[in-house]
Amino acid sequence: MGDSDGVLDVRMPRLSESMSEGTIVRWLHASGAAVERGDELAEIETDKATVSFEADAGGVLEILAEEGATLPVGAVIARVGGSPAADTGPPVAAGLVADPPPAAPAPAPSAPAPPVSVDPPAAATAPARRANRVPTSPLARRRAKELGVDLAGVRGTGPGGRIVRADIEAAAAATAAAAAPAAALNGSAPAGGSGPDLRGGVTLVELSRARRLTADRMAESAATVPSFPLTAEVDMTRALELRSGIADLGDATAVPTVTDLVVAASGRALWEHPRVNASYREGTVAMFERVNIGVAVDTPEALLVPTVTDADRRSLTSIAVRTRELAELARSGRIGPADLEGATFTVSNLGMFGVTVFEAVINPPQAAILAVGALRRLPREIDGEVQFRPVLTLTLTSDHRVLDGAESARFLRRLVELLERPLALLLDHPTTSEERA
Repeated sequence: MGDSDGVLDVRMPRLSESMSEGTIVRWLHASGAAVERGDELAEIETDKATVSFEADAGGVLEILAEEGATLPVGAVIARVGGSPAADTGPPVAAGLVADPPPAAPAPAPSAPAPPVSVDPPAAATAPARRANRVPTSPLARRRAKELGVDLAGVRGTGPGGRIVRADIEAAAAATAAAAAPAAALNGSAPAGGSGPDLRGGVTLVELSRARRLTADRMAESAATVPSFPLTAEVDMTRALELRSGIADLGDATAVPTVTDLVVAASGRALWEHPRVNASYREGTVAMFERVNIGVAVDTPEALLVPTVTDADRRSLTSIAVRTRELAELARSGRIGPADLEGATFTVSNLGMFGVTVFEAVINPPQAAILAVGALRRLPREIDGEVQFRPVLTLTLTSDHRVLDGAESARFLRRLVELLERPLALLLDHPTTSEERA
């Protein structure tokens, strides 16, 4: 917040490391309301989640950016200051929207008020200077370039006529719809086809910020990371027996799932193979001291990856409790950015959908990701006899700039050993760098 004559500017906060802009989902107070330091002001959709943020000072809230507006980090979205008794009436109404030219303001009361309401001529000239350009969000500009949309012909629906991503996509859809009848009358066909487009109408569904971020990161990974997969099978007989034994103790919250078993084993294996717990940085390899494992969680809005911190130090039951907490927060929409950051490795399990084998895409800047398939009962030779055993398929995808095939294979082999002899997950292990060396 910036201070000006007792009034503090409320700026779009940076709520995650990768956040460059945010969308105001909902204001939690009306313009003109009195707020105290620490009160939650609004819900902001970041590139990771929807998060509430608090006021840094008390006073009267003057909202400048409407709900639904997408603004860069640091942009002024509201002001807080003055006293509740004095700052009611027309001055508050004059600041409801930041960008459009305000109507002629009523005389300001004597109490402190934002400069925009004290000096009407100056307030009127700023929008006039902006009239010669089209206010456009960064995402909208990028989307317009992708779809070939001329910004000059787009009517913005954001605050103050600001052009947002939805406006660009609507303009592109309208252009395509207008061109379709003409193409049909002219007897033309869609590119690559021999007749009219038989797919019918097109419905454009705008992606949430989290889904757009996922799409951008996966595209970045596919374009820039030279990856390779390795696959191994695990006999999960003993691991499932251990799970049953923990379940018999009666604490349902501590019973590990297959994912929990894999996360616990991955934590130990990563500690023993620190180069896998790393990332590529401009010709160097950054190896991280802490082992933090992201666990992919499917939610109605997007795929989120909460982080189990210090997975190498946690017990199996502690990991089970923590992953359950994180999954509930993610699915309820209450998870915060702090729980979605800092991962050094990721585990993604699609086994619950019956998927037996798949190759996951590395989440930059991590060096590897582990894909977990479904448990299957497969025949195996045990002591000269054929037995059906519960088998799990693991696929490790690695960044070849950080890891070569042998390094990844050693890590994967150790992971299999830990899952096939899971009692090791219940033992203490060395935690100092000297013992690791």
